[in-house]
Amino acid sequence: MVHQVLYRALVSTKWLAESVRAGKLGPGLRVLDASWYPPGTREARKEYLERHVPGASFFDIEECKDKSSPYEMMLPSEAGFADYVGHLGISNNTHVVVYDGDQLGSFYAPRIWWMFRVFGHRTVSVLNGGFRNWLNEGHPVTSEPSHPEPAVFKATLDRSLLKTYEQVLENLQSKRFQLVDSRSQGRYLGTEPEPDAIGLDPGHIRGSLNMPFMDFLTEDGFEKGPEMLRAMFETKKVDLTKPLIATCRKGVTACHIALAAYLCGKPDVAVYDGSWFEWFHRAPPETRVSQWKDGKA
Repeated sequence: MVHQVLYRALVSTKWLAESVRAGKLGPGLRVLDASWYPPGTREARKEYLERHVPGASFFDIEECKDKSSPYEMMLPSEAGFADYVGHLGISNNTHVVVYDGDQLGSFYAPRIWWMFRVFGHRTVSVLNGGFRNWLNEGHPVTSEPSHPEPAVFKATLDRSLLKTYEQVLENLQSKRFQLVDSRSQGRYLGTEPEPDAIGLDPGHIRGSLNMPFMDFLTEDGFEKGPEMLRAMFETKKVDLTKPLIATCRKGVTACHIALAAYLCGKPDVAVYDGSWFEWFHRAPPETRVSQWKDGKA
């Protein structure tokens, strides 16, 4: 078996600060603020306009998705993604660094990291520690919006990193893939409600294991090291030598599982894009497991 050399999935705040200071941002290095917050809490675009990493552009996941889908955060088309990131000055030769402003240190950034990878882009990294630690460490910020020169990006969907409803349904019989859910234990079990959800009970896909994504991060908001991550997978009896599908509510925090496995040397974790939201609305009732009854656990 040929050992695949993996591109660095994380960059440090120190490395990015030095790159900003050295004037390296441009066609070869682009930075994206991929923050998203639930309606009625924080306003991601407003916060970006107030302060962001110098030279960063705002990546609006509400714009870069399949708007025709009844599900929450489905991937856009190849052409849609290529057009969107091309307007952010990103070509196939650009190193992309993604961060978000969540207090956890990282929330939506791994989703954008995975989106680039699923559309064939290898040189993409998450800012370890996120904007939270960029601020804590006193690195520079600006309110000046960036205006990158548009670039040409060619997107090629890597179907091996993406799973559909039909494939996950088939997997219930074949059991070719392990299935891991990244939501909190309460939402996975069905003992606490899905936030901001109407007509969506909590629970999980039959046969899936639970690894809450917050556990991959330290209290300070940094990604845990590979040894600690490997031990976490082992504790949950997830075999990183075998195929793995990550799922969650809408395909966002599932990408934390893909990132954690990547940091352990496993780059081939697939994400079930529709995740629990699609499964709840489409799958046979016997494939849904939940302790939720008539609006309460």
